[in-house]
Amino acid sequence: VSFILVRVVSCRLAQQQVKRIESSPSTFATDLATLQTQIGYQLSVINLLRRAMTHASFSQEHNKSLTIFGTHLIETSVSLKSLAKDIDISSKVLTRLIAEVSNVNSSCALDGHRLGLERVIRVSSKTDASNSAILCAAFRAIFGAVATDSGMVDERRPRFS
Repeated sequence: VSFILVRVVSCRLAQQQVKRIESSPSTFATDLATLQTQIGYQLSVINLLRRAMTHASFSQEHNKSLTIFGTHLIETSVSLKSLAKDIDISSKVLTRLIAEVSNVNSSCALDGHRLGLERVIRVSSKTDASNSAILCAAFRAIFGAVATDSGMVDERRPRFS
């Protein structure tokens, strides 16, 4: 995922009112299409986004791997951006910046809520889709899905091979 994707998602969430996905009789496919519009990226393999929006409580085909990948992409993006800005940044400051972005309750869950992911993510009937950990995982999984779909982790060059 490129710095631009992280920045675009963050800017769109912070600077404009994101039209949240409302709980209407819309289908999951429609919700995924709306979500793609919100993030500004159309996946060529829609099943990646479908998986990103599926919790382990709902199906064996769930978002855990995409969540792990997305987490590492976000952390790497923050690290690269921070080091590009200040190569002498202390490890303590860099670790704090990464922790801020990775914080379930204050960062990614809030971004997931702003996108209305609690209305999109598929969970079992016994699971609360608005749970911070579930929203955060879904938000991170979007980054994993986009990177997997595009084959890019940085807009300028293909992923490491």
